[in-house]
Amino acid sequence: MNKRKQNDPRVSGAEARQVSELSLLYNISRLLDQSLDLREVVNPVLEAISEKLDMRHTTLTLLNRQTGDILIEEAHGLSEQQASRGRYKLGEGITGQVILNGQPMIIPKTSESPEFLDRTMRGKRHDTSFVCVPIKVGQEVVGALSIDRLYDEDANLDDDVRILTIIASMIAQAVKLRRAAQEEQDRLAAENERLREELKDRFRPSNIVGNSHEMQIVYDQIAQVSRTPATVLIHGETGTGKELVAHAIHYNSDRADKPFIKAHCAALPETIIESELFGHEKGAFTGATGERKGRFELAHGGTLFLDEIGDIPPSIQIKLLRVIQEREFERIGGTKTIQVNVRVITATNKDLLALVNEGAFREDLYYRLHVFPIYVPPLRKRKADIVLLADHFLNKYANASGRQIRRLSSAVIDMLMSYHWPGNVRELENVIERSVLVAEGDVIHPHHLPPTLQTAEASGTQAKGTLKGLVDLYERDIINDALKSSRGNIASAARALGATQRILGYKIKKHGIEPKQYA
Repeated sequence: MNKRKQNDPRVSGAEARQVSELSLLYNISRLLDQSLDLREVVNPVLEAISEKLDMRHTTLTLLNRQTGDILIEEAHGLSEQQASRGRYKLGEGITGQVILNGQPMIIPKTSESPEFLDRTMRGKRHDTSFVCVPIKVGQEVVGALSIDRLYDEDANLDDDVRILTIIASMIAQAVKLRRAAQEEQDRLAAENERLREELKDRFRPSNIVGNSHEMQIVYDQIAQVSRTPATVLIHGETGTGKELVAHAIHYNSDRADKPFIKAHCAALPETIIESELFGHEKGAFTGATGERKGRFELAHGGTLFLDEIGDIPPSIQIKLLRVIQEREFERIGGTKTIQVNVRVITATNKDLLALVNEGAFREDLYYRLHVFPIYVPPLRKRKADIVLLADHFLNKYANASGRQIRRLSSAVIDMLMSYHWPGNVRELENVIERSVLVAEGDVIHPHHLPPTLQTAEASGTQAKGTLKGLVDLYERDIINDALKSSRGNIASAARALGATQRILGYKIKKHGIEPKQYA
């Protein structure tokens, strides 16, 4: 029995077809796994079908859900001109009927079928058979897969339907993944557009709180420079809102839809700041396990904001000067020159000109950065904005915490207006946030403010004690103010106080101060 099967040419032919079909399905599976983009793999898939099953032409058509048109997405064995003529409506021709009804169709002889329209002008040859199967994603028909082969009266076209249906199912999964990826891409694009509009609205100058004359000057300067590619230097004390100004410039410029990248020069150790700004190649130094893009590359086409530029090491200043002048640089360990189109905005709370005179900052770099300076005044010089800012922060944090706090008491307003605000707007925001959290009713009263704002008369804490004790209290307040200004950075606070980091660390430990609370 087994011997007869082995000698039976029909049995061996069937077995050969099974092997060929399994090989074909494996190859198609491998091809479809290579890319989510169906357009990249569909031609090799159709080519594999034609070769393995000995087809003259293999065609993939897809339905456009918006227009209702059925178009040839890809075809093997047809010229580009022939494929462009393959357009159908639902129910039109064999392909249109298959997509409309979701059922496969077999045309044994195309020359005998009036339904076979031959839009591609392949010719209704008497020796051609046509098979078309639907491509379904769930219950939805999204297209069709069709073949035509030389007519053979002994050929079992049902076998072609069977294998094409399996392949169509595999393509359907690829279409499903492609559609899901496209929908996700569209969703992300819409979300990014919404975020860009939200950021643009959030950082436009009209939304920077303050009506004082000093801030009107800042607004005018933002409006002037936003329309240009000029390098901007924003200077002012810590906590005045320099980063907010940088955002306003970027989101009101023609680069608003491009990246806004930040780098805090004082917070980056000297050993890694060059890598952070310019990137490095794999193996450039110990620990460089891979290629890394720096902030300049990440900001290509957009804006790079360098905060606390006065703290940038002298060794980096020359490279920074070059990239600002020439718009090019090399990564650490690399030889390839990288071109970038980046607008540079810098900010500092230091007197850069004084640093130039001291030899701590390059004069040529200073003038490159000082193209369009914007001075952000400290809060003590814009007293008219204090109540506006306080009300803004009160509403912000009351809404965020679900508290029904409506106003500041008159005594609180007097205390806010009389305080010197060494931490500027950032300190005011922190004060109001704390007050909202500790307030019991719907009004902020003096006892809700932190002790640093309360006068001796208002808080009942007139100075009493020994000289040493009072000096310690004063020293503690100075250190606290310096840590507020440096956002808890001990090294930066030590430089501001003209002390070493070791001495300041000793004083912090002595007074029981926790720097992290200011970070």
